[in-house]
Amino acid sequence: MNIEPIHNDNDLQRAFLRLEKLWGAKPGTSEADELEILTLLIEHYEAKHYPMPPSDPVEAIKFRMEQQGLTNKDLEPYIGSRGRVSEILNGKRKLSLPMIKRLHKGLHIPYESLLANV
Repeated sequence: MNIEPIHNDNDLQRAFLRLEKLWGAKPGTSEADELEILTLLIEHYEAKHYPMPPSDPVEAIKFRMEQQGLTNKDLEPYIGSRGRVSEILNGKRKLSLPMIKRLHKGLHIPYESLLANV
């Protein structure tokens, strides 16, 4: 096992090539250990150099609606009236702090997603 830090995109590509060769390594082997370490190094490098911005709050709500098969009416306890739900989902109104708290508590949408772009 010869693992080196990933300093740049060339190192990243080499790590990916090695990762492909190790893919499917039998658990408990040195190859499986190398695969695990390479995965962590790649994740660290990508998080540092290619961070993912938090999702848009409205997109996070719509994603949760799709996941749970919810309708606009199902959002009324968290957001307010039918008109208010429509305004939020169409981007005409921003979420208030009480709405964010209710959406987080009731639908388990991460605060990071609901507070993005605030």
